[in-house]
Amino acid sequence: MKQVPTGFQNGFLWGGAVAACQIEGAYDVDGRGLSSSDIHAYDKNLDRANIEKEGGDTLAGIYRRIEDKESYYPKRYGIDFYHTYKSDLALMKEMGFKAFRTSISWSRIFPNGDELEPNEKGLEFYDYLIDEIIKNGMEPIMTMSHYDIPLHLITEYGGFGNKKMIDFFVRYAKVLLERYKGKVKYWIVCNQVNLLPTVQFGSLGLYDDEAENMEELMYQAVHNQFVAGAKVVELAKEIDPEAMMGTMLADGTLYPKSCNPEDIVGTLKKNRMQQYFFSDVQLRGEYPIYALRYFKEKNIDLKFEEGDEELLKNNKMQFLAISYYSSYVFNHETDDGTPFKAEKNPYLKPTPWEWRADPLGFYNCLSQLWDRYEIPLMIAENGLGALDTVEGDGSIHDPYRIEYLQQHIEQLKECVKDGVDILAYLSWGPIDIVSSSSAEMSKRYGYIYVDLDDLGQGTGKRLKKDSFYWYKHVIETNGEDLNWNS
Repeated sequence: MKQVPTGFQNGFLWGGAVAACQIEGAYDVDGRGLSSSDIHAYDKNLDRANIEKEGGDTLAGIYRRIEDKESYYPKRYGIDFYHTYKSDLALMKEMGFKAFRTSISWSRIFPNGDELEPNEKGLEFYDYLIDEIIKNGMEPIMTMSHYDIPLHLITEYGGFGNKKMIDFFVRYAKVLLERYKGKVKYWIVCNQVNLLPTVQFGSLGLYDDEAENMEELMYQAVHNQFVAGAKVVELAKEIDPEAMMGTMLADGTLYPKSCNPEDIVGTLKKNRMQQYFFSDVQLRGEYPIYALRYFKEKNIDLKFEEGDEELLKNNKMQFLAISYYSSYVFNHETDDGTPFKAEKNPYLKPTPWEWRADPLGFYNCLSQLWDRYEIPLMIAENGLGALDTVEGDGSIHDPYRIEYLQQHIEQLKECVKDGVDILAYLSWGPIDIVSSSSAEMSKRYGYIYVDLDDLGQGTGKRLKKDSFYWYKHVIETNGEDLNWNS
């Protein structure tokens, strides 16, 4: 008889996660090309509660941003991790990290994206970075594509809407798999493949006026990304059979607004198309009938190449990474069932960015995914973006962050006790970085404070928050004691 787990297994991978496009900076150093994230300007009049899209624009708008000398583009500078990674990783080692997730900047390796040979100087940086992660006792968990598609691939080819992108991405992935064979065990191929259309520019490289039917183009681009991912899995089997290849979802599990059967069934259908469709294809190896029906009824005509279906069937992802922050609800009275739209939950308190914390939703999300797939899950992101205050003595008291993380790790432990196979817990982000959605520094997630403001002004000095010491204690006790007193 199987044993019921009582807690996290020995050697559990506690750690944190960041993205190259939000942390590295050095956008014009060592041959790196411009990426999709480099043209996301900071907006001083930002409406934090109503951010619907990250960085999207028309093609003409993209060229204007490339030439723009007046606006500030924070993701070009990040927190200068390109030069501070050794000291920053040392702080994470001090917390006891067992794993560190980051991404590789595609445009640092192939500046335009369509070159035949990689940029050696770009690869050298990741040689040093990955070696430093390992040297500090952490498992490197690397994402191949995290919202920084080489900008040339967007302006010249139209991003993943163009099938040529498949070959460009596979060439890039092949370089990574060969270079880091035996060093990187866990690869996330594409970050949050379902977070559309919010980040279709960063994830798929689609600009706003690329087609008359943008929904059809979006799903075609997703298909091309699926095919590229399957080809990468196929390559990994040959190059590094010990590596594990994963896909990643941004949790979008909805609650029904009420027990009205129309809310119940509407929620079921919507959860399928805005979440499970993406993982069904990559974990089950084929398009589900409910998705094909949706495309037929919406007159969405997807172009499959010969061999695509066999490729997807034979090259499934080996684990599922999840980002989780908050939850939403489906209301049949106001929602026509279109994917990627939802109501805010009136039972939950909002942050200034209208992200409503829901620890039980974390349990619900992970349990549903485990029951559906029974495949290892990785918590690739989970955290609280908040406005932090530095006291006169340099201390930063963030009990709100500790409370959020405590409650979520408690529910993660409940999943473990239910038998859910969790590979790692990687909180977002262990050090303050530029926000993906709002391009501001004020939205801080870290255990480590970075003295930079929304316009990049400041000393860049790193300060430990109260949560730094709390998370260190959590790791020391392997999640058994989530309490901490300063």
